Amino acid sequence: MTANTENIRNSGTSGNGIFWAILLASAILEAVWATALGLSNGFTQPAPTVVFAVTAVLSMLGLGIAVKRIPLGTAYAVWVGIGAALTVGWAMITGVESASPLKLLFIAGIVGCAAGLKALPTDKAAVDADKPVADAE
Repeated sequence: MTANTENIRNSGTSGNGIFWAILLASAILEAVWATALGLSNGFTQPAPTVVFAVTAVLSMLGLGIAVKRIPLGTAYAVWVGIGAALTVGWAMITGVESASPLKLLFIAGIVGCAAGLKALPTDKAAVDADKPVADAE
């Protein structure tokens, strides 16, 4: 085992902080592209269509970078959950969707579950995936 791998394993999720920040930024961009998609009216409105295209690409790139250190299932669940919560939240703030106590409770549940996934210790398989093959023996 290399010293770097040992440091990552001992640090829990703290060694992955930049990857979590990238994932959060990507989730925010997911909410932007989802909102822009709705405003594009089937890609007939130029400005929202361009915003959709740019933010969708950036969001996917960020997710791709994040999964270098965050297990794919966890990263995807957080990305979708935070993106969905922000999209619904923005729709309620702007009056596109109605707000209700139950809707707010369920959105809080999504955010809470995403935070719970972030709080879990780093998966050993994700750490071992960064090892060169020679170190695995």
